[in-house]
Amino acid sequence: MCHPGESMVQPFRHFISFEGIDYCGKTTQIQRLVERLKEHGVEVEVVREPGGTIISEKIREILLDRSHEEMHDRTEILLYAAARSQLVHQKILPLLQKGVSVIADRYYDSTTAYQGYGRGLNIDFVKQLNQFATSGLSPFKTIFLDISPEEAERRRLRKGQTQDRLESGGVAFYRRIREGFFQIAREEPERFVIVPAEQDIDAIADQIWDLVRQWWQL
Repeated sequence: MCHPGESMVQPFRHFISFEGIDYCGKTTQIQRLVERLKEHGVEVEVVREPGGTIISEKIREILLDRSHEEMHDRTEILLYAAARSQLVHQKILPLLQKGVSVIADRYYDSTTAYQGYGRGLNIDFVKQLNQFATSGLSPFKTIFLDISPEEAERRRLRKGQTQDRLESGGVAFYRRIREGFFQIAREEPERFVIVPAEQDIDAIADQIWDLVRQWWQL
């Protein structure tokens, strides 16, 4: 919740977010969706979390740096909230208010899943912090690309990617995160849509396109 006297931002239909554990294919599917949207004349911007502004990108570097292993869980969540607040108020809200569609590559559901369920921080506090940092701006819809932690690790190894600070948390950590996303879906079934992401890439893209066309009446 926001502080007394602080207004909540009204929802924007043309604001959607993508969620999922690492290596679920968010970036690929967002790119596919943006291509189709532009073919239909939709002006759209993609933002990533943490990041998207100079301040937020500097915070991202701190958060993902493996040399910061001493970072406390409470420090971590406050840094994510700070990066998100800057992105929302400097970039996302101005774009939406100008009529530009916005797709977020992660948003506050990641904090609920990773820091709340993954790190074990108090969920009620996490939700309050999310609301405060965003002035209550929620996505109209959220697409959760679901893969197992085991599949995520296989994909990481195939790509030859080293682990960042969060990815080094292990399979048990990612199992808690995945269950956290499922819990969000149970609590907000109208907003949170689960898309199985271990199927063919083109099939996933088609399913997402069908959803967005319906939501945005394209």
